[in-house]
Amino acid sequence: MRNFAEKLLNWYNSNARIMPWRTHPTPYRVWVSEMMLQQTRVDAVIPYFERFMREVPTVQALAEIPEEKLLKLWEGLGYYNRALNLKKAAKMIMENFNGEIPSDTEKLQSLPGIGAYSSGAIASIAFNKKATAVDGNVLRVMARITANKGDIADKTVKSEIEYLVKTMLPPRVGDFNQALMELGATVCIPNGLPKCSECPVGSLCKGFEQGIASSLPLKTPKKERKICEKTIFIIKYKNGFAIKQRPSSGLLPNLWEFPSAEGHYSLEECQIYLNQIGVLANHIAELNSSKHIFTHLEWHMIGYFISAEEIGQNLDFSWATKELLKHQYSVPKAFKEYLRFIDDFK
Repeated sequence: MRNFAEKLLNWYNSNARIMPWRTHPTPYRVWVSEMMLQQTRVDAVIPYFERFMREVPTVQALAEIPEEKLLKLWEGLGYYNRALNLKKAAKMIMENFNGEIPSDTEKLQSLPGIGAYSSGAIASIAFNKKATAVDGNVLRVMARITANKGDIADKTVKSEIEYLVKTMLPPRVGDFNQALMELGATVCIPNGLPKCSECPVGSLCKGFEQGIASSLPLKTPKKERKICEKTIFIIKYKNGFAIKQRPSSGLLPNLWEFPSAEGHYSLEECQIYLNQIGVLANHIAELNSSKHIFTHLEWHMIGYFISAEEIGQNLDFSWATKELLKHQYSVPKAFKEYLRFIDDFK
C-alpha cells in the first residue's frame, strides 16, 4: 500500500489538472470549491468559482451577502441548497469560530452542508490533517484496485474501503486524497471503459489482473425518476413578465419561477386558466416543450406565451423586465428554454 501511495503521488505531480482552488488552497477557497463540486463537473464549476471569489472573497462577506444576490451568483449550478447552506455555515463560523474555518472534521461536520466526505476533503486539503475523503470516485477506484465485489452503496463495503484508504494515508494527505479523486475522474472513469493502459497503479490493481475492472464496482440500480408534467405560462404585461417566488423549503427553495400548472394544458385549458386568475389576453402562442432532470424527478414542460391586455388586482405575481430577470432575479436552469425565449423577445 505504501508503494500504491508513492506511485499515485508521482503520477499526480505530473498529471494533476490545474484548478483555481488547487493553485491557492486557502481553507475558504477549498470549502467553497468542495460545496460547488458536489454533483457538478469540474469544468462547469470553474467559472462559477472564479466569479464567486471575486464577489464573495471572505467568510464574513459570505455571511453578510443578501440571499437574493447569493442565489443569483449560484444560478445555473443547481442544487441550490448548497448555496443556502454555505451562507448558514458562514454565519456559524463568524459566531462560533471567530471567523476562522475549523480544521477538525467533527467541528466541520457541525456546519450545515458538510458531511463526512466534505469534512475530510477540507481538513486534508486545506490543513493537511490526517483525514480520508472518500467520494464516488474513490469508492470506484478502490473497488477496482482490490477487486471488491460488494455493493458500494452498502455501509459495510463503504467502511471497508474508508478503512483501507485511511491505512494508506501518506504525509502529503491532501495531495493523496486529491490524487485518488483525480485518478477516478480522468483514468478510472465511471462511464465507459476504464483507461487501464494509462493507470499509474495498474500493476497493483486486482480488478485489472482478474479482467473484471470494467464490471466493478457493483451498485444498486437507481430507482426510476418520477415524471411530472407541467405547463409554463410566460405572461407579459406592459414591460414586465410574471414571476413568483418558490417556497423556502423543498425543491429549488426561494428561487423565482414562471406561473405554472400541473399537467399539460391544451390551448382551451390555457384560456380557462387565464380567465380564472383574471388575465385578459390579446395573444396566446405555444412555446417549445422542455425537459429538466432532477435527481429523483423529471419535469416535462410545455409552455405558452401570453400577451396580457389587462390583469386582475389580486394576482400574487411579481413583474420583472428582461434586464431584471437577467441580472437580479435568480431563475433556475430548469426554465432555460423559457428564459431564452424572453431574452430573444423583441
